[in-house]
Amino acid sequence: MTSYDILIVGAGHGGTQLAVNLQKLKFGGIIGVIGAEPHLPYHRPPLSKDYLSGEKDFERILLRPESFWDSEGLTLMRGRRVTAVDPAGKTVATDDGEAIGYGALVWATGGTPRLLTCAGYDLPGVHTVRTLSDINAMMGEMDRTKRVVVIGGGYIGLEAAAVLRKLERDVVLLEAQPHVLSRVAGEPLARFFEKEHRDHGVDLRTSVLVDCIEERDGRAAGVRLADGSVIEADMVIVGIGIVPEVGPLIEAGAKGGNGVVVDAFCRTSLRDIFAIGDCAAHRNIYGEDALIRLESVQNASDMAMTVARALTGNPQPYEAVPWFWSDQYDLKLQTAGLATGHDAHVLRGDPADRSFSLIYLKRGVVCALDCVNAPKDFVFGRKLVEIRVSAEPERLADTAIELKDLM
Repeated sequence: MTSYDILIVGAGHGGTQLAVNLQKLKFGGIIGVIGAEPHLPYHRPPLSKDYLSGEKDFERILLRPESFWDSEGLTLMRGRRVTAVDPAGKTVATDDGEAIGYGALVWATGGTPRLLTCAGYDLPGVHTVRTLSDINAMMGEMDRTKRVVVIGGGYIGLEAAAVLRKLERDVVLLEAQPHVLSRVAGEPLARFFEKEHRDHGVDLRTSVLVDCIEERDGRAAGVRLADGSVIEADMVIVGIGIVPEVGPLIEAGAKGGNGVVVDAFCRTSLRDIFAIGDCAAHRNIYGEDALIRLESVQNASDMAMTVARALTGNPQPYEAVPWFWSDQYDLKLQTAGLATGHDAHVLRGDPADRSFSLIYLKRGVVCALDCVNAPKDFVFGRKLVEIRVSAEPERLADTAIELKDLM
């Protein structure tokens, strides 16, 4: 039986960065990385933007070139999936029937796209936006696609809509909530992005529910809404979140549910098993006491460093300020902190200028901010969140006062 000192399950941002960090920190053992996809590990964020639009090819979104893995002595096992974990025997089973041993196991599997549950959800022409194969399938149908219905008004749906408009497709975007970005943003920011998309020709509809996907000639041909109306479409894109891929760990006895629970050092409740990235539920020191999962490249990378340090004898707790970004049209949205539980927000700048920030407060303390084309606000706003600055709303709103002066 093949065995590794450290076995990493998942070859996305978190898993790849962990392998890189272990090498940088001079870990002397044998490292194996198992990836479910047949491709070399790649950056996910460009998939629905630069890659879909044709501005970057696959080689330009690789996390590391193929030569890196051999030159660093890392074993990359592609196109394989772990189906079971035996914590007592310190082995995992893969879908091809092999048992692989480990000294320490790191779970970095991320998640799978959440699917619709209505009739027609699995028809040809219905796509999710998560993997290279997902995007390649969409691109393969693009020449015969004129109208696309995008279901879901989160970051993925909005980014896909922006790229599709750039590709000169007709786009209808459907959101069940009263405004887009309902889980992550304040209403002023949501309304700003709704206007931007409508100004760019997107037929954006909120407070609408999907009844089913209509079929014609064995393919998706439209979306029927709960009110009985039908929106014809050549393609349907579903962006309604992900389901953390943690089944084998939970079945092995790890504590969790919506993700696997980890402590401040990314350790699960199972001995010598860690979890990082989208699938790891933790208590973030900048959020509420409730367990949360952060679906971001930054979170995966920071957790990867936390585990690398723990495995090389220099444990340090994960205490990074969460941050995220989204590119839509010529707009760059940068978010720092967690707005969950905020009790007030302050608008800094004028959305009409297409450069402004929305700052969130919790009991008078800056807990998060969304910055649109405002990089200086983002840089210094992260610091305000990190050191938990108390500030008067009037001063935060005054653009004549630099945020760095409030530190």
